[in-house]
Amino acid sequence: MAAREIPTKPYLDQKPGTAGLRKKVEVFQQPHYLENFLQSIFDCAPELKGATLVIGGDGRYHNRDAIRTAIAMASANGVARVVVGQGGLLSTPAASHLIRKLGAAGGFLLTASHNPAGPEGDFGIKFNIAGGGQAGEGLTERIHAHSKRITHYRIDDDADVDLDRRATVQTGSMRIDVVDGVDDYAELMQSLFDFDRMRDWIRQGHGLRFDAMHAVTGPYARRILVEQLGAPAASVLNATPLEDFGGGHPDPNLVYGKHLVELAFGAGAPELVAASDGDGDRNMILGREIFVSPGDSLAMLAAHLPQLPGYRDGVAGIARSMPTSRAADHVARALKVPAFETPTGWKFFCNLLDAGQATICGEESFGTSSNHAREKDGLWAVLAWLNVLAVTGKSIAETARAHWQRYGRHYYQRHDYEGLPGPAAEAVMQAFAGELANLPGQQVGDRDVTLADEFSYHDRIDGSIASNQGLRIVCGDHARIIMRLSGTGTQGATLRLYLERYEHDASALAWRPADALAPLAAAADRLGRIGELTGRRAPTLVT
Repeated sequence: MAAREIPTKPYLDQKPGTAGLRKKVEVFQQPHYLENFLQSIFDCAPELKGATLVIGGDGRYHNRDAIRTAIAMASANGVARVVVGQGGLLSTPAASHLIRKLGAAGGFLLTASHNPAGPEGDFGIKFNIAGGGQAGEGLTERIHAHSKRITHYRIDDDADVDLDRRATVQTGSMRIDVVDGVDDYAELMQSLFDFDRMRDWIRQGHGLRFDAMHAVTGPYARRILVEQLGAPAASVLNATPLEDFGGGHPDPNLVYGKHLVELAFGAGAPELVAASDGDGDRNMILGREIFVSPGDSLAMLAAHLPQLPGYRDGVAGIARSMPTSRAADHVARALKVPAFETPTGWKFFCNLLDAGQATICGEESFGTSSNHAREKDGLWAVLAWLNVLAVTGKSIAETARAHWQRYGRHYYQRHDYEGLPGPAAEAVMQAFAGELANLPGQQVGDRDVTLADEFSYHDRIDGSIASNQGLRIVCGDHARIIMRLSGTGTQGATLRLYLERYEHDASALAWRPADALAPLAAAADRLGRIGELTGRRAPTLVT
């Protein structure tokens, strides 16, 4: 049967967020909903015609059906070759790498990242462009505009393939390659890290645990940590990807990874305890009786990166999102390289990476990666830490203490208020914004305010400007309060409050973060009237 053109009507809610379009599964299952969004991408990205398209996802519920639809529409829209991960699985960083390696024109990544899965859970899709990075705001805005006026989509019902069997299939004028989604990624990791040193570290009896949370990185971790590095099979937990992630919440943080915190702080703890999220782009790092915050992880890895094989040419620059701890800035100064501050969203790092101006990047939302890909990479961060431990011979706690003694310590927390009514979240933002003009020169949390504004970003590479990227109160190098609305949820509004305090005196390096940040938390609640306007006495989540 030849490709068909199907009449359709627009949905008006297909505006992509920070990392693609995310909705409840039942929303994507509406007639023509997914097809409308995919056709809008094909119509706004004509470079896909006659080119290679990479497709894969995190294995969540609806993944396989959506991939079959994407393949059928790719054929009808003139794509020459589709490369899809076996079983429909590709971690987000592996997909980014595959796009780059194959010179593909782009990729469809079917994931809602760390959000829960299953029939009642979330689903998502994002478009990554040639080069492996997420589509920029200009393109996503055009896709959204097109989705509001779409009248038809194209689909080829004959374009189908067995996703579970590696093979090459020709359907009409399009070639479909079902590939092992782990092979190319594992080869890339071997080129970046010293696998011999890491094998020796494991052989010497050092213990590790990696929790894949029944999400996509299970096969990657088993291949690399167990088969290639020789870790015991029990080192990888929850390694089988499941459509509902085993009923869990695949978000590697102190709340949803509480069992890992208990393991790290318990008797006989392994020396490295780690986890990744639904699509493999986030990470959590713990050592014996220590949690390494994402900002500290970025800073500590950046400081040690030149000791690792793939980075012996040095660090060109360090980039972090604006709400992320400024710990990495101190490392950049010591290395005499630029420190970049961007809005939230990995896509803002891509221009810096492509221009060779940044080598390592990080976000406070448990994302860290380097110039090897154009996405954050959870397993990369775990392997980087493993390589640092093997090279230095120090524990994670010893590494952290040495870092703080040299650079000082940035106490940091993120307070999430999830599932808020939209008007309540907006009211808090407005109340907070209304205080900014009067704050410079005043004290907040016993520190003098030097800057209070709404963050905007001017991209030095392409000249683009991103406005309205979060409200911030800055007290010189000593402290910050930041407030913004999240763009990754699917239900209600999520208000995020970021608190940061810097101390460099040796007597102030071992405080409890909650105690160190309590004055800033109280000030933020007062300025934003959070409790009054939301009715919440405490955040939903503290990380």
